[in-house]
Amino acid sequence: MAEHTYAQLIRRYFDACNEADYDKLVSCFTPDAVHYFPAGLPDIPWRTADAIARKWQWCVENLGSQWTIEKILVSHDSHEAVIEWTHWKSKLNTALRGDEWYVFDEQSGLIKEIRAYYASPADKAVAINELVDFDYAGRGYNLGPAPH
Repeated sequence: MAEHTYAQLIRRYFDACNEADYDKLVSCFTPDAVHYFPAGLPDIPWRTADAIARKWQWCVENLGSQWTIEKILVSHDSHEAVIEWTHWKSKLNTALRGDEWYVFDEQSGLIKEIRAYYASPADKAVAINELVDFDYAGRGYNLGPAPH
């Protein structure tokens, strides 16, 4: 069976990240795309394809960043996918593992939103590690534990 178009786009995006290729990065996103992250990073979320591309270029140059995709799951009934990845930071001799939820634009097929989740909290001082500036309530997420 041929690989799904969304999976192919995610692989192209990761190749572009590893190559620090600005044009290739931007071509993976809608112009107004948003990349959400947990608390603990500066200047988040990253808004626009241009900002996302430039931030990943900075990471490759300054952190020695390279990424590998461990798993990809593409929804059969929505324009979404989930991946598991490893972010290798060779200049820091460290790595970070996590997942990302992708939402694709129905018309263009491009990435319009990424929500990153880390395998461990990015900021231990934060009571609830959530994506910064993500509308949990507006999207119908639970805002507390289920009642007993």
